[in-house]
Amino acid sequence: MQQVLLTALGIGGSTVIGALLGFLVKRISHKWNDLILSFAAGVMLAAAILGLILPGMEHGGKYAALIAAVGILAGAAFLNLIDRIVPHLHQMAGIDPNSHSGDLQQLNKILLFVMAIAIHNFPEGIAAGVSFGTGDTADAFSVAAGIALQNVPEGMVIIAPMLAAGISRSRTFWIALATGLVEVLGTLFGYLAVSVATFMLPFALCFAGGTMLYVISNDMIPETHSHGFARGATYALLIGFIVMLFMDTLIG
Repeated sequence: MQQVLLTALGIGGSTVIGALLGFLVKRISHKWNDLILSFAAGVMLAAAILGLILPGMEHGGKYAALIAAVGILAGAAFLNLIDRIVPHLHQMAGIDPNSHSGDLQQLNKILLFVMAIAIHNFPEGIAAGVSFGTGDTADAFSVAAGIALQNVPEGMVIIAPMLAAGISRSRTFWIALATGLVEVLGTLFGYLAVSVATFMLPFALCFAGGTMLYVISNDMIPETHSHGFARGATYALLIGFIVMLFMDTLIG
């Protein structure tokens, strides 16, 4: 159990390490904000496909494609519902609209993006916890190392958009910390309920992938292509995808 707890903290902590690296970026222009957000979209796209949907299908058995399709659509529908019934995500984050000088609509889009990152962290944590629950420690550490390595750039790319949207540095850090805590909880849940987690893992992975695909298509790409920097944003997305592709290959 001690190994599981330390691994859970390491996985969650890698997100925080990435976030701290993200703070090294100073105030950025609109152009660079679009490029960074597009890079984040590429990272998310690769993580959704390579780290969530394909592994979910590998665990899905005979009905893998059906489970993946239902999970992806359910994840997208869930985030769409959240977007509609909770249009003021800044309030959930404790941000006073009267003291915020930026565009609240843009702020809510950024927070929706961060929420998708947090949602996808939970089944990733479950995957790590389930690996420990099977008793194969070497495989479990391999899975955990891969997740932790992926979390560093994910932690980095959520910082600049939040700062650019006008969220204070301290609140940005606490929000980033919360996304890492979700992964810690997922790891512990996966280990303590390995039989249940194994059963639900294919759907949970694809559900998380669906939330990320929804945010990429509905919010991130339209936002980064609406200020005259569409070509650069497209290449930034491709670079983000390629970076995660290489990381997945190195840890595979």
